[in-house]
Amino acid sequence: MKKILVIVLALVLVLSFAACEKKQKNPTATPTVEATTEPTATPTATPDAPDVKGEGVMTHAQYVAAADEDEVVIECYVQDHQSWWEDKISVYAADTEGGYFLYNLACSEADAAKLVPGTKIRVKGYRATWAEEIEVAEGATFEILEGNYIAPVTDVTNLLGTSDLIGKQNLPVAFKGLTVVSAATYKWDNSGNPGDDLYFKVALDDQVFTFTVESYLRGKDTDVYKAVEALKVGDIVDLEGFLYWYNGANPHITKATVVGNVNVKSDGVMTWAQYIAAEADDEVTIECYVQDHQAWWEDKISVYAADLDGAYFIYNMKCSEEDAKKLTPGTKIRVKGYRAVWAGEIEVAEGAEFEILEGSYIAPAVDLTPFFEKDEILSQIPEVAALMNHLVTVKGLKVTGDPMYKYDGSGTRGDDIYFRVSLNGKSFSLVVESYLRDADSEVYKAVENLKQGDIIDVDAFLYWYNGANPHVVKVTVQTAE
Repeated sequence: MKKILVIVLALVLVLSFAACEKKQKNPTATPTVEATTEPTATPTATPDAPDVKGEGVMTHAQYVAAADEDEVVIECYVQDHQSWWEDKISVYAADTEGGYFLYNLACSEADAAKLVPGTKIRVKGYRATWAEEIEVAEGATFEILEGNYIAPVTDVTNLLGTSDLIGKQNLPVAFKGLTVVSAATYKWDNSGNPGDDLYFKVALDDQVFTFTVESYLRGKDTDVYKAVEALKVGDIVDLEGFLYWYNGANPHITKATVVGNVNVKSDGVMTWAQYIAAEADDEVTIECYVQDHQAWWEDKISVYAADLDGAYFIYNMKCSEEDAKKLTPGTKIRVKGYRAVWAGEIEVAEGAEFEILEGSYIAPAVDLTPFFEKDEILSQIPEVAALMNHLVTVKGLKVTGDPMYKYDGSGTRGDDIYFRVSLNGKSFSLVVESYLRDADSEVYKAVENLKQGDIIDVDAFLYWYNGANPHVVKVTVQTAE
């Protein structure tokens, strides 16, 4: 049953962060010993002497537990290194217990040539922590020992965004099936040039992470540098690298493989632009990704969906109760039905059919706040209209009216809940659609407790009802009246 007035719904706000890492000074001369481009030894499960440490040598656990500025002695195996310059070299190392980052080891040019992957070394120096990265501080000394070990590459995709990931710090790791959400920039703030570090953002479900091609590790002429330069938003990638840390995971990538793109359409499937341009009652076939959905009932379900180009609302799609459970955020579906327009809302009309496809994508939320600074009516701004049904976020809204059950206050708890907000002189109504977030949800309860004068941030799906009428999925109170 269609609501008379439906208003905001939103997914989860994508967590995104930018990282800028500690960087050596630009060398005054061209490095003469380049970073290793590929391991020269075959990975082995254990070193030649698996758990044997020399006298007075720390285990990995003891090293990690030491305090900053403590003197440390470790034995480990070179996995890769950055370019040598001015008698210094930064090394990625490992043993069977964990990884190490050795920053600016004291090293002659002749010795740098000996630090091939697998080489065993004893390192003496001081422990340091820099932006949560545990490392051996600049100036440590080393000696080469007998022994060889290449650590296996560990798939840590499922650990992204968890507290367990840091346990793999500095180890060689792999990430599978991530989606590129921001193309590469030269330096973290895009102020650089070709040859500088490359930064790019990738997403897993609703989380966004910043990865880096460290130019002293893989320069501009390497395969991975060129591959990352060529990445496009929407590319699905498998990545390998060392799990460097900068106030969170900031891997140094050594390999990038494009395995697909979220916006690839099958034959006979419309693009988002073609769907928007179609006439009412035209038959449409679209492929998109579930972002959220309303409650299932009587073999029907209404879905908020998106692809790389835009968003969709699929009203009362035919769906068994069993299939409804499969429509988790990110799920790719092909939908066949008819295009409709209802009070300005472009949607796939009731009764469409769908099938589940391989693929996953969560669209990042778009910040709508800057549009409130424009003079035009919000719904008449073309860029806003193009975001219809997309997940958006708006920050710093002022609550100007008490929440009401139903649009006219005639309802009871459990009905849609409406409230008015304003920002920069623009005032409009928001709604928590009860089929999307019911009375037991956090957002419903949060809106019930709002008071006039509260300053809030909201996440919502930009539903339309004679203008923008967002379906709110999250409310964060900045300041309470």
